[in-house]
Amino acid sequence: QVQLVESGGGLVQAGGSLRLSCAASGRTFSRYAAAWFRQAPGKRREFVAATSGTGGSTLYADSVKGRFTISRDNVKNTVYLHMNSLKPEDTAVYYCATAPRAVSGNYPGNYDYWGQGTQVTVSS
Repeated sequence: QVQLVESGGGLVQAGGSLRLSCAASGRTFSRYAAAWFRQAPGKRREFVAATSGTGGSTLYADSVKGRFTISRDNVKNTVYLHMNSLKPEDTAVYYCATAPRAVSGNYPGNYDYWGQGTQVTVSS
């Protein structure tokens, strides 16, 4: 059974930074793509960023490109989301997910395991 546990969320002022972590267990992590999605109240879950199993390929939503960086440490079985220049519109619950393939994209249906989410709140 694959488990994903997010951490690192919190309250931050606009312009600030946060680093989210997602610790994985139950899967040979380096073989599989991972991603971050987010969901704000009353809105659909949206793609934020994805990384291939090796970390050599990444993909970002236009809304976060240049501000957020996804990375992974396959020794620690952990994926990170470094968030800089945060804006109030980044406020959401952030979810980590992993896909049953080495490379995946921005479609939530490509991902088979999800974490419980961590709240990020950006105040203006």
